[in-house]
Parts: sequence; C-alpha cells; structure tokens
Amino acid sequence: MQRTIDWQTVESDNVNMDSKKLSELEQTIISEYSNINGIVIVRNGFLAYEKYFNGKGPDDSHHVASVTKSVLSALIGIAIDKGYIKSVEQKVLDFFPEYILDAKKRDITLRHLLTMTVPYPFEDWHEPLDILCQQQDWVKYTLDIMGEKGEVGAFKYSTAGAHLLSAIITRSTGKSARAFANEHLFTPLGMKEIPDYRMDAYGFDDLFGKNVKGWVQDPRGNSTGGWGLTLTTRDMARFGYLYLNKGVWGNNEVLPESWICESTELNNNNYGYLWWLRQEDGLSTYSAIGDGGNIICCIPKMNMVVAITSDFMMNPRDRWPLMKEYIIPAVL
Repeated sequence: MQRTIDWQTVESDNVNMDSKKLSELEQTIISEYSNINGIVIVRNGFLAYEKYFNGKGPDDSHHVASVTKSVLSALIGIAIDKGYIKSVEQKVLDFFPEYILDAKKRDITLRHLLTMTVPYPFEDWHEPLDILCQQQDWVKYTLDIMGEKGEVGAFKYSTAGAHLLSAIITRSTGKSARAFANEHLFTPLGMKEIPDYRMDAYGFDDLFGKNVKGWVQDPRGNSTGGWGLTLTTRDMARFGYLYLNKGVWGNNEVLPESWICESTELNNNNYGYLWWLRQEDGLSTYSAIGDGGNIICCIPKMNMVVAITSDFMMNPRDRWPLMKEYIIPAVL
C-alpha cells in the first residue's frame, strides 16, 4: 500500500529536515517575498512544513495561473489511459472535423501542443492573450493562428495552445476539463472539487485577477487550458505528490507511471508535457509554474514536493533562490 499524506499534523520526526533552515526560509519570505500566501513541503510522504502569510490559510484557494497547464497535461494522460484519446500522436484536427483542413495544420499533433512546439504568428513570449480573450470562439481563433509563420518542432510558448487541449478533453470525453478533473483527478486525490461558476463578465479581473474563482471558462463553456484554475496550497502539493509517487494515491493508480516519465523526461527545451524541467548541481527537478510566483516543484532525488501559492503581481521575485538557498539545504 502506498502512503497518502496525513494533512492534520506536520510530521517533523519523519522528514529529516533542518528546522533552523526552515525558520530562515520563513523570515526571508516575510521580508522579501510579500506576495507569497502559502507554502507546503511534503517529504518522504509526510507533511514536512506548512506556513501561510497575508492572512491566508489551508482552506483558501488561489488562482494558480499557468500551473493550470500541468493539470491539463495530467488530464490528457488520463484521457489516453481511459481510451478517450488514442495517443499523443493523434492529429489536433481529428478533434475538429468541422474545421477546414489546412495543409499547414494537418500534421500538428497533441504532442506538439503538449511540448509547445507549434508555430504561431506572434513572437515568442509576446503572445497577444488580450486578442484571444476578445473572441467569441477562442478555439476557432487558436486553430486559425496555429501553424502560421514557423516550422513545427521549434519551441514557442503558447497559452492558447494549452486551451486547445482543454477543448480536446471536452470533444473526446463529453465533459469540460473541470468536470473531467473533478471525477478522475481531484476527487481521487481528496482535493476540493471545483464548482461550476457562471461567467457573467470577461474583464481582466474576471479572467486573471481578483474575481477569478473555480475554473475560468471561455464564452463557449470550455475550461481555460492555460490558466484560470484555483487551488489550495495543500491541493497543489497533493498534485505534485501524485507525480512523485508514480501516479499512485493510496491503493489507486490515478495516472499511469509511463505518462509521468514521458511528461518529465529531460530534453533540449527543458520543457516536457507542460512541465518545466531543470537540472542544476546534479539535481533534476520538474515544476508547474504560474504567473505571480505560483509553483509546484518536484524533486525526485529528495522525495520532496514544494508548493507555493501567491497573489498576482508584476515581476515577482524568482522562487528558485528559496529552493536553492533554504529548502534544498534543509534536507538532512
């Protein structure tokens, strides 16, 4: 039987971590990282450290921004495992038969969307999400620009491309990504179910800011694939631990181990299936990273997951120094 985490008590006797370093971590967050709301560390299958800031607590949900992409990656893996989707080699346009076939788009696969290797007409890291959000049909807009101005196989980060994966979940399963995740991912992990909030407005605060709740959806009812999900800090840690624990929670396989290996295999782009990959000082990590400094960092060698939730702010301080200077050295 695989261990599931006891969320009631921090198990300091079982995690082999330096309490002094963790105290220094807390003081550094207070003095230098004002938008961090919560941090949870799981080590050796135990809750090792949990602290909240700015009046937040374990039951508070946060908009985790692009961490949503890594959740979408897991949902694609589950959909393949359950037979809703054939494989990552399936063509994107297979799911949109009403779309006029375009030679430039016909060879683009789910793998290309998952690895951000689809060409688009915008410059890398200058995606015009404001234009996407003004459309009545976000999926058609993304299909229209997919495959334009570039070669398939070159890395280009695209949030709209991740949104296509959410639409593909819906096309293949008949359920929104939110409903599919509640049934096959969130509930099996003991996470909070995400309710279906009606979207009455599509301003900045509704899509990205203070009014975000549940899981944002586009005007056609598709859950946003690249951002818009709200999670608690503990639930982020649960999701990370699922990956660290090879897809098993309790006695149940929630996600195939083979999918986790594929998703996090190091490559030249340092980007897996919607996971950021890093190798530094002989230590390999994979992380779900969202705007504002939201992060789930998995460190297999140390059997550790670090989850950090944050309020959105422009140009937040990088979270990696916290990992490198305090959290990793705290491991005994």
